[in-house]
Formats: sequence, C-alpha cells, structure tokens
Amino acid sequence: MPPSDLSSEIDDTEANGRSRLAWRRPPATGDAMRLVDLDPVARRRAVAVCAATVVLSWVFIFGAYFALPIGRESGLRALVRLGADIALVGAVIFWQLRRISQALLPELRSIEGLGIIIAVFLAAFSSIYLAMSHQTATTFTMSLDHIRALYLTITVFSTVGFGDITPRTDVARLVVSAQMLLDLVVIGAVVRIVFSAARNRVGASNATEG
Repeated sequence: MPPSDLSSEIDDTEANGRSRLAWRRPPATGDAMRLVDLDPVARRRAVAVCAATVVLSWVFIFGAYFALPIGRESGLRALVRLGADIALVGAVIFWQLRRISQALLPELRSIEGLGIIIAVFLAAFSSIYLAMSHQTATTFTMSLDHIRALYLTITVFSTVGFGDITPRTDVARLVVSAQMLLDLVVIGAVVRIVFSAARNRVGASNATEG
C-alpha cells in the first residue's frame, strides 16, 4: 500500500484528470458531474463548448428559416401547420430531456437544450406567420417578410406587444393566441422541467456514488 501522502496525491491526480476529461467524454449513466466539480481550465472549456453549441444551433435553425422557401398557407392549412409545429416543438423538448438525462454535465446540457427549444419555437411560429402573409397580404396590418415575421414572433414571445404588427383575420388571431398560450407553457413549465431534469440527473449520480 502506498504511503498516505502518495495515496492522497494519486487521488488528487485522478480527480483532476476526471474533471479535465469531463467535457469531452461520452455520457455514462450515473457519472454526471456538476460544473463546480471541474477545475478552472476544464470549466472554462466546457462553458465555451456550451456557448458555441447554442450559437451554432441558432445559426443553423434560423439560417434554415431564412434559406428555405416558405410557401402559402390558407386558413385551414395554417391551423394544421400549427398542430404539426407544436408536435415538432414537443419532440424537440422530449429529445433534449433525454440528452439531459444522459449528460455528463447536465447543467450545461440543460442550457443548450433550452436554447435549442426556444430557437425551434420561434422559427416555427415565424414560418407560420410568413406563410399566412404570403397567402393573403392583409392577414396582418402589414405584409410580412422573414424579418418582420420573426420580429412579430419575438414581440409576442416577450410579451412586449408594440402593436405595430397585429393580426386582422380570425385565423391569424387564433394562431397568435395559440402562441401566447404556448409562451406561458414554455416560460412557466418547460424551463422548470428542463432545469429539474438537470438537477435530478446530478442528484441520481450523487446517490449512486454515495
């Protein structure tokens, strides 16, 4: 058996090695770590990777929104599209919760997941508004392009409500109302669920180690 001081040094070396490798190792059930468990270098690196992931995800999602052709949506098709987009957002939420439940750093993964969920949510509603405006220019108080549709979605999401762009048809009012209600769900429930999943992942890992 090595001397006590050597044994302590070995333990410290193993702990530091584990924290340095935490941001890049594949996820393993029961092996989650908190961000504070990492050494400063590994912590900065993990945060940088998280920030880059969020930024690249937003660039990809909104790049697709601006690049892909968005056609016309009649009133009925807009409501069908609304249901499909809600299902898409739900699928993304489920996917992100699974990733968090398997993550090595669930705190950072929850931030990544929330960023992706919000981006998909905003892009989905922006595309609906844009398609409705393409179908009938008088659907809103002004005709929409990609930027105006995204601007409308963000003002509704943030509850700012400048009132410069407003729905003028009943179908448009229904879609905007649906977004308002879902905004409350995202802000009030989804955010809590995502971060609770991260806390549960860390708690389960600590219980396993204990």
